[in-house]
Amino acid sequence: MEIPILTLAILMPAAGSLVIALLPHERVHWQRTLALVCSLITLVIVGVMGLEADLSSGRIQLAEVAKWLPQYGVSYHLGIDGLSYPMVLLSALLTTLAVIASWSVEYRAKAYFSLLMLLEAGLIGVFLALDYILFYIFWEVVLVPMYFLIGIWGGPRKEYAALKFFVYTLFGSVIMLVGILALFFGAGGTTFSILELAQGTYGRSLQLWVFLAFFIGLAVKVPVFPFHTWLPDAHVEAPTAVSMLLAGVLLKMGAYGFFRIMLPTLPEAMAQFAPLLGVLGVVNIVYGALAAMAQDDLKKMVAYSSISHMGFVLLGVAALTPAAVNGAVFQMFSHGVISALLFFTVGLIYTRTHTRQISELGGVLVKIPAVGVILAIAAFASLGLPGMSGFIAEFFVLLGTFATLRPLVFVAGLGMILTAGYLLWMMQRVLLGQPPAAWGQVADLAGSELVVAAPLILAAIILGVYPALLLNLSSPTVNGILTLLGGN
Repeated sequence: MEIPILTLAILMPAAGSLVIALLPHERVHWQRTLALVCSLITLVIVGVMGLEADLSSGRIQLAEVAKWLPQYGVSYHLGIDGLSYPMVLLSALLTTLAVIASWSVEYRAKAYFSLLMLLEAGLIGVFLALDYILFYIFWEVVLVPMYFLIGIWGGPRKEYAALKFFVYTLFGSVIMLVGILALFFGAGGTTFSILELAQGTYGRSLQLWVFLAFFIGLAVKVPVFPFHTWLPDAHVEAPTAVSMLLAGVLLKMGAYGFFRIMLPTLPEAMAQFAPLLGVLGVVNIVYGALAAMAQDDLKKMVAYSSISHMGFVLLGVAALTPAAVNGAVFQMFSHGVISALLFFTVGLIYTRTHTRQISELGGVLVKIPAVGVILAIAAFASLGLPGMSGFIAEFFVLLGTFATLRPLVFVAGLGMILTAGYLLWMMQRVLLGQPPAAWGQVADLAGSELVVAAPLILAAIILGVYPALLLNLSSPTVNGILTLLGGN
């Protein structure tokens, strides 16, 4: 009997969440240890998953299918390919690192670690689901723990930020559900299978309306301007580990929907709206960079930088060329690693200095040199320094976009210049100079903190030097999707 390894990857953190919730309140060490063990086991399961699957084939691997509500065409259908596996791996890795980064959490620790495990189960489920109803359920499951993680353990304006996050994302989800139902009935009302509905032929009018419904739901999650305003508030108020997951994985859920659903299922609508998506992509890039440059709060600056970098994903999708779409997939993973490292480093600085105001910082390299070096590495990776993964992602997006949406390449290039500008300016003010006397004696990087930072740094460097590790996985799937669109 074959082990349902995909189901196991979802059940492990879900079971961990339940067991942690049943532990005694005072056993904080048990709670955090069990969360770490469950997340590590899940990471191992995901690693085995990658070894067992032939991800270079471009086809769905390790599929698990069971009847669920056959009278309504709903099935329990999971599978991975070169598009979904990197996101599953990223979810498992960042959750493990987030648990380690949360080791000092004492306040309501049982609920905190239980919600963190539930969040991981939902994230992995989103990227494995191949049935629209199952996909939507996992999509909504992610919303609940994130709301409480921000609303209970966040900053001074945590309730406002959590409510804004919930309202925005729920609004987008409901609109997306309408699109799912429209697609279901437009295809004859027999199945909710993502793969089967992608093979159907739909009228231009239906495609356009379904596209708009899905676009709103996905755009809120990316987030695409002007649906972005929930993100800075959520990031600023969220605890460090939650910000790592929010920027590293949750934003990728929306981008993933463009690749898994929009491109193969709605080709005519994608072709028609591609120029508009490209324009929105460069608006994200430039607007996010300008907004980041205007911030004095270091964490808010990183939040706006995420809006800017996710613009490259949207631009790559809009270009409809193999290089650009592969670059967009690469950007999803690369930004997940780099943004998590940036938010973690901001948290390290805040715990030592008790401020995130750039104007109040300075001399970090003098006072806490190891933390300063990590911030410098993260910033250089984010601005696209050659040899780092951020450069590879943006290079492929611009290379592929040049063939179809050439004017937008120059605007995106302006965004890259602005990004380099605000990050270098930040490093000059935060890292250099003399530290304020009020800081007193502060400890440099601890061993547990290095455990969190090191894998993220290594991932950014290794993918920057040898991008084929990721591109060899995504290219067959991306090329297959673009062949259906006539883009290859």
